[in-house]
Amino acid sequence: MAEFPSKVNTETGSSNAQTSQQGGNSLRGLASNVTVRMDMTFIQSIPAILMMVEIVMGLLHWALIASAPYTALPVYGWVMFVAVALWILTTILFFMIVFGAQEKITFVPWPLTVMGYNGIATLLYVTAFLANAASVHPFRGTYFHGHFGAAAFFAAVVTVAYGASAFFSYLDWKGDGGNAATNSVPT
Repeated sequence: MAEFPSKVNTETGSSNAQTSQQGGNSLRGLASNVTVRMDMTFIQSIPAILMMVEIVMGLLHWALIASAPYTALPVYGWVMFVAVALWILTTILFFMIVFGAQEKITFVPWPLTVMGYNGIATLLYVTAFLANAASVHPFRGTYFHGHFGAAAFFAAVVTVAYGASAFFSYLDWKGDGGNAATNSVPT
């Protein structure tokens, strides 16, 4: 059996000598308190499935437009802005919810925030879908006509998914018990 070391440091605080021995890694103490936990019940829920549909179909939407000469019509600048911005934000929101960031950031009213995000995303995607669908015709007869037509279809799918997410977010917000008067009345 290995012999117990003759010199053991039992300090709970870090001194300058100890920090210099560790190479000055100040993140080591921060990382020891971080636990990563995935919320598997969320992944199996309808809102998570809708978010995954928004992410995958949104990626297809903007990738189809990006693979074509979309700068020929200025309206596709708006479509790309909406598609890429909401794709990035939805991906970030999805991973924040999956890894439980809403439990760590308690000052944010999450049900209201998610409902507002989904409502605004629905309105923005309606405008992007209409702009995309109305602007397919100028590319008729070209190789890229199918790209813009398929992008309009995926925009419609993403718009419906955001609308459904807004509905379920509204139900979550209303079921949250946000009214303090109804929660404080004794029964």
